[in-house]
Amino acid sequence: MWTIQSSVYDKNAKIRGFSVAELLVVLAIIGIMSAISLPYIYSNRALYKSEEQAIRIMDLMREAAQTALNERRTIRFEIDATDSSVRIIEGGGVASDKLIKRIPLESSGVLRMDVNPDGILRPNPPNYPAAVFAVDSLGHMDGSTPVVGHNVWAIRFRSDGSVVTAGNVPVSATVFIFPPGGGNTTSAPSQVRGITLYGGSGAVRFWRYNGTSWAAR
Repeated sequence: MWTIQSSVYDKNAKIRGFSVAELLVVLAIIGIMSAISLPYIYSNRALYKSEEQAIRIMDLMREAAQTALNERRTIRFEIDATDSSVRIIEGGGVASDKLIKRIPLESSGVLRMDVNPDGILRPNPPNYPAAVFAVDSLGHMDGSTPVVGHNVWAIRFRSDGSVVTAGNVPVSATVFIFPPGGGNTTSAPSQVRGITLYGGSGAVRFWRYNGTSWAAR
């Protein structure tokens, strides 16, 4: 014979939850921890932006150099401070241009690249001058639309591995990437990054500035 044993509810048992005071204490602790950690999170994100942009530019430089070597032709490379982008272009004039690749960059209000920030010396050695940005009179094609008048640093990777200007003059330079302050200063010296281009070989070197000196990476 089967018997069914019913459960007995203990009226004296208490189901205890969190009190309002306990919840307020937990929320206060979370708020304090967030207030402490947010400045560090922001600083790390800002640091990462400078570094990420430098890596993007270096990768595209190497791609332009490799394309010139593989295809035995001159490849144009441009950093455009006006529309915040970097481009690899085939062709020597607007009508014959063929855009190979374009990568967007952070806006100039977030990161600048067109000058050497005031008060910060160039990496030495090699002590190459800062990349010279100038108004682009040659221009480039944006789809079917010619674009001229942008503030651009333009160089050409040749099939022999060297790098030259539009006038076929060998060029070696350093591009600086930094969060802007007032004028040509930086708001965070420890977040300044540099890319040195060696015109004779097309090689590039990445630099980090720690607030007082440069270190190659």
